[in-house]
Amino acid sequence: MDAQQRAAANRRLVWKLMGLVALAIAFAFALVPLYNVFCDLTGLNGKTESLPVEVQSTMKVDESRWVNVEFTSSVMPGLAWNFYPKESSMRVRPGEIMLALFEAKNMTNETVVGRAVPSVSPSQATFYFKKIECFCFQEQALKTGEVKEMPLRFYVSPDLPKDIGTITLSYAFYHVASATN
Repeated sequence: MDAQQRAAANRRLVWKLMGLVALAIAFAFALVPLYNVFCDLTGLNGKTESLPVEVQSTMKVDESRWVNVEFTSSVMPGLAWNFYPKESSMRVRPGEIMLALFEAKNMTNETVVGRAVPSVSPSQATFYFKKIECFCFQEQALKTGEVKEMPLRFYVSPDLPKDIGTITLSYAFYHVASATN
């Protein structure tokens, strides 16, 4: 192979590698929307759709059993917040709309934005745990020292398998961005 052929082969290789890098970047940008669609469809990672108002008033409550819903929370490194559920657990009847409250406090001297990521376990319960209103649907901004009560309105579907008696809902709060006061 002479120098001219080698140079041409190297140029083709560089273009192919640049195309591969461009595809990798495009794939990285597509991951978040694809992941959200996947989670919405499967209910994984605690992402559940909210209940239409007209259904809320006609939903049947299963008076024959109780389900224990446990709440846990964590704050990821890089977010100087205190974050916890006001109640560590609730006893609910499937189909009953409940309200749980969480509290967050910004421990820094600047406004900080965070986002909560939910997770439901056991994984089979993900399909039956429905959030109607949740602070996890949006980013949360807390000013210096601000304490904020964050509501979660939810229900457990009456279709929950009878062998599941306890559902754990965990929230992890992540730092999103800082804003000026």
